[in-house]
Amino acid sequence: MDQTANPSKDFSTTDLDVPRLYEGVRTRRIASFVIDYALVLFLSVPAAIVIFLLGIVTLGIAWGLYAVLLPVIAIVYIGVTMGGNRQATPGMRFAGVHVARLDGERVDPTLAVLHGVLFWASASILTPLVLLVSLFTARKQLLHDLLLGTVVIRDR
Repeated sequence: MDQTANPSKDFSTTDLDVPRLYEGVRTRRIASFVIDYALVLFLSVPAAIVIFLLGIVTLGIAWGLYAVLLPVIAIVYIGVTMGGNRQATPGMRFAGVHVARLDGERVDPTLAVLHGVLFWASASILTPLVLLVSLFTARKQLLHDLLLGTVVIRDR
């Protein structure tokens, strides 16, 4: 495929074969996960307060929103950040990594959310397997990366 046909492509698949892009990626992904998890928890505090106040006004009906509070905040957080211009969550930016598609296209918000949901689903069911997969793939991809055709690479 001609690269001039789609100027939005930042790199080709062959560019993703450079080993330097994957040095320390597993450790950086773990660090970014911890940071992002903390940020989602931090963002949930004001939302929890709003739900509490809505619960008082609605005589407790709005308190049912607590059941979906964290997943909704996490989905919006991932969709807006990883699916945005930088292709990375704030934790990923801090760790110096970003997500890329193997076909060279940009990660859109839908794919970003699917990436996060598949990570949580696979990690909750197959916890050790998710990380073990990265030991046997050349690009240190996790299980959900393989399924979606994405890879996490270093910025610097």
